[in-house]
Formats: sequence, C-alpha cells, structure tokens
Amino acid sequence: DESRHLQIVDGRHPVLEQTLVEEKFVPNDTLIDPQESLLQILTGPNMAGKSTYIRQIALITVMSQIGAYVPAEHAHIGLTDRIFCRVGASDDLAKGQSTFMVEMNETSLIVNNATEHSLVILDEIGRGTATFDGLSIAWSVAEHLHDEVRCRTLFATHYHELCALSDSKDAVANFNVAVREWNDDIIFLRKILPG
Repeated sequence: DESRHLQIVDGRHPVLEQTLVEEKFVPNDTLIDPQESLLQILTGPNMAGKSTYIRQIALITVMSQIGAYVPAEHAHIGLTDRIFCRVGASDDLAKGQSTFMVEMNETSLIVNNATEHSLVILDEIGRGTATFDGLSIAWSVAEHLHDEVRCRTLFATHYHELCALSDSKDAVANFNVAVREWNDDIIFLRKILPG
C-alpha cells in the first residue's frame, strides 16, 4: 500500500519480549497519520523505555516490509523505502571523530537522503554538545523533516522545548512515557501516552 500511514496495535519488541525475566513486556499502540502526527516527539526520563519503543517500531516496520510475522495484535504499515536510525552515542577514535561529529555526520545522512516514504528514528539528537546548541540542532532537524521531507519520524528527546513544535506545525504530536511515584520510588509504566 502506498499510504504513509503506520498503525500498530499492541506492538511488542520482537527480541526484548522474549528475554524479559523480571517484568512483563508492556505492548504499545502507534499511529503515525501524515495529516496529524507525521513527526512524533517522545519525552520521558532515562530508563523509562523511549529508546526501546522507537527501536521496536523500526523492527516491526522492517518485519512488515519483508512479509514476516509482526509482533502486534494488528499492523498496517505503508510501503517504506528507507529506514534511518540515529540511536546511541559514541565516538570513532579510528577516524578521529568525536561523539558530536559522528552524530552530525549520521544526522546529515538522514536529512539529505530521507524521502516522504521513509521512516526516521531519532534518539537524543544534540546530546553530544552544549545544551543550547543541542536544542538548536534538534529543533532544526525536526523542522526540516516535518516541513521539507514530510517523512514519518519518531523523535525521542530530553529537550522538552521541542514539544512546542506542535503549536506551530500541522503534523507534530507529543507523546510521553508514563511513570508514577510510589513511596518515594519512581515506577516505570512503559506505556506511551499522548501529551
């Protein structure tokens, strides 16, 4: 199907679900609608499940494109010409590149090669530099992907300021990973919620 919709109901991580011992895997729904939520900003504390969730969406998309079993109650994923992932942070000492340089090179590759039929997964863009500079880079990348490329994008970030993009952009939606406080402890609910 040529649509750019991506809908997953009760999606699960195909690898992690099988290896969890201490807790039960929490399935999540995903809906990327080109008119309302083409670019999704995902916030939440460290260890809450942001990175796992966005990797899960990438894996489910790959599996659907090759006709494999998809770990979900239901999935409808339009044809995807490319999947770009910018996840993790490390330097490349062999090439003399800092963490920031590696991040910028990989982000540049995405910005210059993604199409409207691509899926882009971004995790913490801009963390390899000073906070203000990192936020500016993250904001610019998000704006470019939304305004120019118009690709399906999941953007996990600690920059809560990026949530303001939904005020001025037609297809930006904000999501967060649910947590609760209980007796001075933080409980990770692992559920992706709007807002």
